[in-house]
Amino acid sequence: MKIGFVGTGIMGRPMAGHLQAAGHELLLVQHRSPVAEELLAGGATVCASADDLAAQAEIVILMLPDTPDVERALFGAQGVVAGLRPGTCVVDMSSIDPIATRDFAARIAAAGGDYVDAPVSGGEVGAKAASLTIMCGGSEAAFARVAPLFAVMGKNVTHVGDVGAGQVAKVANQIIVALNIEAVAEALLFASKAGVDPDKVRAALMGGFAASRVLEVHGQRMIDRTFAPGFRIALHQKDLNLALSSARALGLALPNTASAQQLFSACVARGGADWDHSAMVQALEALADHAIAKVGA
Repeated sequence: MKIGFVGTGIMGRPMAGHLQAAGHELLLVQHRSPVAEELLAGGATVCASADDLAAQAEIVILMLPDTPDVERALFGAQGVVAGLRPGTCVVDMSSIDPIATRDFAARIAAAGGDYVDAPVSGGEVGAKAASLTIMCGGSEAAFARVAPLFAVMGKNVTHVGDVGAGQVAKVANQIIVALNIEAVAEALLFASKAGVDPDKVRAALMGGFAASRVLEVHGQRMIDRTFAPGFRIALHQKDLNLALSSARALGLALPNTASAQQLFSACVARGGADWDHSAMVQALEALADHAIAKVGA
């Protein structure tokens, strides 16, 4: 297929690379991130603007940080909708507001296009390994058309429901991940403060019911103090804002989600917006006046 890809940042670059390696023709446009040299070397074409890209593409994929970024790319000056051809499918793989997603889909439909929301989970590691979890919303026909592309970028692909359902699933995912990070951070901090090696506690817990990917990956990050971003706190904050604002609209209380958001905010106040989200532990360490450390380190 001839695929227009908008957003070749930390996640988008390897995702686009997998599509290119599978034989698809890539059309790119300068957005927030520089166009990746390796994609150009593989034969990608750089378009002058998003409407120029849309005028040539069969499928347009967006992988952008937040709702306003997607809205600008689609409907701003020289946006995708201005060049959209009838029958083109717009696939938004960003993590954005479910309500805005339904509005965007309606506007794309009015211009003659199809729309699938397909946010992902798995971070930079999953993007590079083509092992992303992809949660999809859209019509059966639109999903069937783009499902082969998802198979190139991910391993766990689920058609959740109509437009917006993918974004709802992603918000649910981010609630679970944030609360797991908080739980792992509290547990390892407890162990360290009690004078027990948190590395050995983590190893013990990995063999039991408390085992999780967060304990495996982010627990090790907390112990090793490696907080270079795979997924930035600022982006996880954005996702929890979506959760909490949607919960207010639904008349729903999410008390532990709010607690996790406050811990992320404490990290941001200390200059940590660009830390990996596992660095939430540093907010708890500040409250405890104790940092996690291996015994004897």
